[in-house]
Amino acid sequence: MKILLDFAAAHYLRNYEGACNRLHGHNWKVEVQVTATQLDDVGMGMDFKVIKDATRELIEKLDHYNLNDIPPFDKINPTAENISAYLYNELSAMLNADGVMVSSVTLWETDRACVTYSED
Repeated sequence: MKILLDFAAAHYLRNYEGACNRLHGHNWKVEVQVTATQLDDVGMGMDFKVIKDATRELIEKLDHYNLNDIPPFDKINPTAENISAYLYNELSAMLNADGVMVSSVTLWETDRACVTYSED
């Protein structure tokens, strides 16, 4: 199961030599992949709506903010890798259950550049 949502947010990279050390924004795309090892009585691993709702709840905390101003990115650099890992860990806590787990989160910074975080 895989869903795709998006949000807009600004950030800058601390201790980075280059243009990304200045405040700039992205229209981020978030791909969440959930893997099921068993199906429920309906024949689903997990309803797409459940995955989308959890992801929306999480990215609403990021949408239209300067990521450097909000936890945990007020302490850690808001790199695409750190944002992807944050989303993976938070969604895993929200969604993982018997036979179902978040397997990866891919974060698209642009249409041509993305990172994927997983712990497999």
